[in-house]
Amino acid sequence: MAAFSSLDELFEGRHFDREIIVLCVRWYLRFKLSLRDLVEMMAERGVAMAHTTIMRWVQRYAPEFERRWRRFARPAGRSWRVDETYVKIRGQWVYLYRAVDREGKTVDFRLSARRDVAAAKAFFRKAVKSQGAPQSITLDGYAASHRAVRELKADGLLPEGTKLRSSKYLNNLIEQDHRNIKSRVAVMLGFKRFKNAAVTIAGIELMHRIRKGQFNLAARFKEAAAPAVWNAVLSA
Repeated sequence: MAAFSSLDELFEGRHFDREIIVLCVRWYLRFKLSLRDLVEMMAERGVAMAHTTIMRWVQRYAPEFERRWRRFARPAGRSWRVDETYVKIRGQWVYLYRAVDREGKTVDFRLSARRDVAAAKAFFRKAVKSQGAPQSITLDGYAASHRAVRELKADGLLPEGTKLRSSKYLNNLIEQDHRNIKSRVAVMLGFKRFKNAAVTIAGIELMHRIRKGQFNLAARFKEAAAPAVWNAVLSA
């Protein structure tokens, strides 16, 4: 893993203080706020900025925040519930592949322009790379996802003993988990670019995982206020 820049280097040349940048990005990704909502909230605190400034901060810093938090991630379980949901980009629906384990912890996610065998295989490759191979995979009835798992077994990426099953009842867990992402994205009123959507959704997923307690933080930070925890993680 590449070395991390110091916080001074990371925020060098920015017109606004680091604390303001981190706060705006964190609140935008975590809460149901539009960019203009955040502009108004900052104005009430005596900080004037344009909504496009916050948008640029999200695109610049969300990937960096995710990379730094990743060091403290706990592994997810090996029983996966996998499903796709929909996100609109420039008026067109695209597909967000997501998986959680049996306890509802996020396994992984991937935004895709298509919903087919190739897209499902790309998602599973990403998930296996980050979490290792699962013991079981629960899908809905969509044939392309089942075919993807069979082909990955044949290719040796998934163990032959990985159990594949279809159960709407068991997959209620992932369908309920979609709600957090969908409700946050709905306030954004659609994305204009695929890359920007992928970055923003990755940031939303990070905040969702933090809420679920999927990071192994030192005991002294578990009850600390959010700014203290973020400073500790970004500085580590």
